Amino acid sequence: MTSDAMDFVRTRGMGPLADTMGLEVLSATAERVTARMRVEGNTQPLGLLHGGANVVLAESIASLAANIHAGPSRFAVGVDISATHLASATSGFVHAEATALKLGGTIAVYNIEIRNDDGELTCVSRLTCAIRNRK
Repeated sequence: MTSDAMDFVRTRGMGPLADTMGLEVLSATAERVTARMRVEGNTQPLGLLHGGANVVLAESIASLAANIHAGPSRFAVGVDISATHLASATSGFVHAEATALKLGGTIAVYNIEIRNDDGELTCVSRLTCAIRNRK
């Protein structure tokens, strides 16, 4: 993680939901964020990672990247997210990478890939963030 991004994460945090879910940011820049999240405690009744947990992970890390891109005088908020669940995870961690597709003045778009511990792609997601000026 760059020192600016580390300061950003330390100052802003990832929020109580991300903390509850065990989300851990591993690296962060405006162009790319990597993270992992534990499967245990984030499952649905069949013991599979809950699809909503995938979405929380995807939006959390892509929003972090968009806010780094926005800088201190602006902020980014998610306005559209999609997720396609491709395979399941039942234990260990899922590993996520958000990669910028577009970094503009008013919009940022990220592709997010989530993989299980075996490296199998379990979810693909895309988040669009609007970038606004702080008042």
